[in-house]
This record gives sequence, structure tokens and C-alpha cells, in this order.
Amino acid sequence: MTGFETSGEAASIASVSDRVIEVATGAPVGAVHFIGDTAVFIGAEENATFASPGGETSTVTLHGGAILSSVADSKRIVTGGDDGKVMLVDAGGKAELFVTDAKRRWIDNVALHPDGAVAWSAAKVAYVRAPKAEEKFFEVPSTVGGLAFAPKGMRLAIAHYNGVTLWFPNMAANAEMLEWAGSHLGVMFSPDNRFLVTAMHEPSLHGWRLADSRHMRMTGYPGRVRSMVWTAGGKGLATSGADSVIVWPFASKDGPMGKEPAMLAPLQARVSMLACHPKQEILAVGYSDGTVLMVRLTDGAEILVRRNGTPPVAALAWNAKGTLLAFADEEGAAGILPL
Repeated sequence: MTGFETSGEAASIASVSDRVIEVATGAPVGAVHFIGDTAVFIGAEENATFASPGGETSTVTLHGGAILSSVADSKRIVTGGDDGKVMLVDAGGKAELFVTDAKRRWIDNVALHPDGAVAWSAAKVAYVRAPKAEEKFFEVPSTVGGLAFAPKGMRLAIAHYNGVTLWFPNMAANAEMLEWAGSHLGVMFSPDNRFLVTAMHEPSLHGWRLADSRHMRMTGYPGRVRSMVWTAGGKGLATSGADSVIVWPFASKDGPMGKEPAMLAPLQARVSMLACHPKQEILAVGYSDGTVLMVRLTDGAEILVRRNGTPPVAALAWNAKGTLLAFADEEGAAGILPL
């Protein structure tokens, strides 16, 4: 990838906005995922829009109401809705009912394991179903705020009020509790399985070093952190919540403890969404004013993908090869950038 300008040269920043292929979703968008080279824009209500790299679209109906959660791997997308259903969608756009909650409760969170296991939550209960295995469940003390599978082994992190529960669905042993006061929402394992990080309801992150449960506090944000992604190789955690991208260092055994984060791509707007290039030290950054930038982590150089003047960017994703970038704002104006 070429054409990056350094951050101080905003007036002459390189732009690839003329190469963006517009996508008509026709409705507000909550997330975007790639299956192969097909971008799948998850609507806030009912439908998903499948878009080819050339911008051709088709619509698939998934839920009978709001779509509350979604996650994807290279072969399929899993969604949860306020209709109590968990749906699976394959590369061809075929939608299949995976499970319906017996009480028709909202499916707030979903997660996918590399072996094909699916996790989902309704109220205070987390569920897991692996291929050719029976459904298992675990109840935590309060409403589940987030779910994440560990990168190694069958272990599920369940975020909730006052901490995170680490549950091994295939073991009879008691679950492990990582405690910290407050409401824990999004949760992520580091790619090397050494750290666990949650986004708090207040403007901060909390983390634990899994080897000894040592705490890590990451504070100083002006707003809540709604998007966080590991950089390629997992050496940094890039986060929203400020008018710059905040990148915490995780390369050492102590993670970010005692270190200052890097701050990249400042704008007169709040960072709203992030997506890390799968192979290079490059971030796609969406802002509350509709701007989309590509930012090189090594030196902060920037390329303009989309100009400002629209609702906040609500969805960003790269394909697995890193050759396509998809984005959408909250009202559904969307695009695909071929690189």
C-alpha cells in the first residue's frame, strides 16, 4: 500500500475516496462483515445486504425485528435478534435458524469459535453449542454484557456486572471469576491468549493478565469505548472513545501497565469505529462526522477514504486478504474500497 502522508499534512492528505464503490443498503446499518470477498452489511432491523466487490447487492431477511448482535468468520455470519432467534448465514446468502430462545428473550451477544462452536446470551445466561454436541449453558450474576472465545482451547469469557467469568463448557470444574467493580461490556482475549480486556460502561477499559489475574486499568477517555481491535500481530490494542485513536501497547509481559498509549489520527470528531488490516500495521478509522481514514501505525501517516459531513461511521471491516475495505454510516450510506 502506498500514498500515505504524515499526520501533520492534513491539507495535502492523500485521498482514495474517488476509488470507493458506493453500496445501496437502503436502511440503517449496525455492522459489516466479509465472507470471502462479499461484504455483508447487517441492518439495524431485520435484513442484511450482501454486496459484491463491484457494488451489486441482494437482501436477505434474518430477523423479525432489531438485529442486536453479529459476528463472523471466513465461512458464515451469526446474528442475534430481539425476536429471540440466533441465525446462521453462509456465503451464498442462505439464512438458517440456529436456535430460538425458549422465552423469546433478546439475544444480546454472539460469539464464534474456530472449531465452529457458537455462543450466545439472553439476559443472565450464556449458551454454547459445538458441532455434534449438546447445548450447554451457564448463568452469571447479572445481564451478560459481552462474550468472547479464547484463541486457544474451549474457554468462553462472559462479561457482566463486577467482572468477567471464564467458563470451560467441556469441563465440570467451577468457572473462574475475574473481579472488578463496575459494568463490563465488550470483552476480548489478546491473540496470544495472555490478556483479557473489557470495555467498561464508564469511559475506561479494564484488563487482566491471565497468568496471575493482575489488573490493568486503562483510563483517561472522554467518552465510552465502543470499538476496540487488536493490531496485526496483537502487539497493540486500538480503541475508540476519544478524538484520536488510542493504542495501548501489549508487546511486553506487563502489557500496558506503566506505559502511555500512542495517539493517532486526531480529528475534530470522536472516533466511532475501528478495523485493523489483517496483515499490515494499518488501521481503518471511522469518526462521528462520517470521515473514514486509513492510518499507518508505525508513523501515523493517513489516507482519506471518505470525507466528513454524514452521520457517524457505524461499521468497518476488511476482507481476510486485506484487499477490500467496507464501511457504512448509521443511516446506511455505505461503500467498498478495493486496494
